[in-house]
Amino acid sequence: MKNTANKRNETLLIVMMLTVTLSSMSILLFNFVLPLISEEFHLTNSQVNWVTSSYTLLYGVGTAIYGKLADRFKLKHLLTFGLMVFSLASLLGFFSTTYWLLLVSRCLQAVGAAAIPAAATLIPIRYYPMEQRGKAMGTVFAGVALGSALGPITSAMVVSVLDWRWLFCIPLLLLATLPFYLTLLGDEQKGETMIDWLGGALLALSVAQLLLAVTMHLSWLIGGVVSIACFIVRIRVAKNPFVQPALFRNREYSLYIIVAFVVTGIGYSLFFITPIFLADVQELQASQIGLAMVPAAAFTAILNRQGGKLADAKGTTSLFLIASALVFSCFMVLSTFISASAWLIACFLILGNVGQSFLSIAMSRSISFTLPAEHTGIGMGLLMMQNFISGSIAIGIYGRIIDVEAEQLWNPLSFSSVGAVYSNLFLALALLHVVVFITYRYSIKKISRQNSERSSANPKRT
Repeated sequence: MKNTANKRNETLLIVMMLTVTLSSMSILLFNFVLPLISEEFHLTNSQVNWVTSSYTLLYGVGTAIYGKLADRFKLKHLLTFGLMVFSLASLLGFFSTTYWLLLVSRCLQAVGAAAIPAAATLIPIRYYPMEQRGKAMGTVFAGVALGSALGPITSAMVVSVLDWRWLFCIPLLLLATLPFYLTLLGDEQKGETMIDWLGGALLALSVAQLLLAVTMHLSWLIGGVVSIACFIVRIRVAKNPFVQPALFRNREYSLYIIVAFVVTGIGYSLFFITPIFLADVQELQASQIGLAMVPAAAFTAILNRQGGKLADAKGTTSLFLIASALVFSCFMVLSTFISASAWLIACFLILGNVGQSFLSIAMSRSISFTLPAEHTGIGMGLLMMQNFISGSIAIGIYGRIIDVEAEQLWNPLSFSSVGAVYSNLFLALALLHVVVFITYRYSIKKISRQNSERSSANPKRT
């Protein structure tokens, strides 16, 4: 009986990994056809950018919403709803003949797809014991690496022989996963409490305006601050708040969220800066850039499960140490050999991508241990949401730094002034990662000591 349950759970993990792969691909597919869309519909750069910006915005906000819903509704129902909306929106996009219809279809795609990351973080928590949670998360998160690698390549292959609208057909493959979810996911009902939709709307409005302030114009920041203030007031006075204030008083949870925010922002440099400096310094074509990034994604997908097993066997702190060492090494060699050949850069990226994925596993695993059952959905949903906020802020910062001309090298080990701005940026990120790691180790030890003292002062009665 136990073996049967284990096989069902393993099958569920594989299906979830494939779902995450297709979901990650859908985020990137249209980034490479924006010039074609702009030309066909006669759009300005700001208009065509909404094809991807609107998707990212709703996708990021939606992960927290679905996370909260998962605390009350059955996960299989939420996934069914999300995948059906995603598929119907893809069909709508395939037949889009106007820009506005295209934009609506992308927004609806995001509304449906947001259910996927919420489920991807909750399935390892609900279907695996604590001692196997890292392995489960490592398996699921491998889909992110695969999707990031396959997205650009798939997009280039499709548009080379077909119209860009055929990219909308790729997410339809997700329909094949529905029978598996309906069979493998349980019928557990999480709770019957009412959901504070006003609080959820204020949270969504706050995040949306913050992201718009980062990606569009700073004037949105004023509305974002007002919305956040209203949200804080709402969760304090509502009978059943969208987010329990006690969640933010959880010191361990708050610490891990802050560390995850910074680590995610640092990690986005690998996905955002790498294609730019490969084109600028190495003068590679788009197709060559995609191929240069494939080995890192492949190694990440292969090693992710082993990273999760390591966390289960040795503890999250050990995985965090190894991951930090890999990311630091990647940044240092990139800073030192920024003008090296493309194949050598591809080898360096393996270190960074594997390390960054291990960090995601470590953070998700640690955060899952700090959450009581009734806060698991919203707690993990907020983690996914803040990842998008962190990434958007980081990309805005990196973009501005790259625009600044730099001739002086900060890295004494680098002897080529070519790509100095990239070399300096990677060196700064390497040093920042050291600060993050030291802060993490000190804070974890301090909280662990306080928890031990609290447990000693208040022993459980038998």
